[in-house]
Amino acid sequence: MTALKEYDRIEATALWRPTPDAQRREVILSIGESTLTIADNNDRALGHWFLPAVERANPGHLPAVFYPDGDSGETLELSENEQQMIDAIEKLRAAIDRGKPHPGRLRLVVSLAVVAAVVAMVVFWLPGAARDHAARVVPDVARKEIGSALLTRITRVSGLPCAEAEGVKALRKLAARLPSPKGAARLVVLPAGVQEASHLPGGIILLNRALIEDFEEPDVVAGYIVAEHLRAQLSDPLKDFLAQTGLIATLRLLTTGHVAPATLDAYAEHQLVAKPVAVPVQTLVAGLKAWSVRARPYAYALDITGETTLELIEADPFANTAPEPLLSDNNWQRLQSICGS
Repeated sequence: MTALKEYDRIEATALWRPTPDAQRREVILSIGESTLTIADNNDRALGHWFLPAVERANPGHLPAVFYPDGDSGETLELSENEQQMIDAIEKLRAAIDRGKPHPGRLRLVVSLAVVAAVVAMVVFWLPGAARDHAARVVPDVARKEIGSALLTRITRVSGLPCAEAEGVKALRKLAARLPSPKGAARLVVLPAGVQEASHLPGGIILLNRALIEDFEEPDVVAGYIVAEHLRAQLSDPLKDFLAQTGLIATLRLLTTGHVAPATLDAYAEHQLVAKPVAVPVQTLVAGLKAWSVRARPYAYALDITGETTLELIEADPFANTAPEPLLSDNNWQRLQSICGS
């Protein structure tokens, strides 16, 4: 109450009614540190009201009527001639009210904080957690189904996979020579659409026919295959798919085991134009060495000048030795004819 010391010695005349049935009597009001003192004309105290508990019965109207909180039968009536005292009581009540705890306001703040926390969890934590969980629990058969469904949609744009019989046999030999960590990948040569090479969930690697037809040795396409194997190891293809398609698709896959056709269509379109994620040179060199593939042919296919792939060229693990052949000459020629004439 020290904030309003200007009022701590003012007095006013009021009409006091101690009970509803009692007669009103004239009294003298004075404001103390935290009380409103009611006294008779002989300065004898008749009562003390605790200021934080003073309420007004008729806000904005005169004469002003006040009562102690919890006992509206006891009243004090101040006429318009005692405006200074009325203003003092109102200012003190307002100051006290500002200092009171407001449970409703606190509940609102707490509620908003909880909502914000939930929203933050949904936006920032739940999608990643759901993808991680899906990557752990979704079986390989479901991954292959998703990959096959995506391939079907991609071939609507690229054309059907190249399928000349002898070429397909040679392609399988190449897949066996360059197996993924989970076994031979499903290599698919497309006549158009895909940008050089890409991969899908379920161990599917897409190859543009140019990687086979436009080069004289299989080391180029082999380099692209190894790079896709490495990308799939660095980032789970299923998690990449779910990161692109969103939380709803992730939850649907976890709860029903299926993905909506529209979701597959959207991802297939994305995959046709997406740029491949760069593989660190050291990782790429280690992979080429592990799969016994020369780095130089692949490096020059990426950049014919060799300027941007010089580090890879110089780090070729087979610069001075020949690795195990990728394919026999006959099988390489058959593979080059996989798309027919």
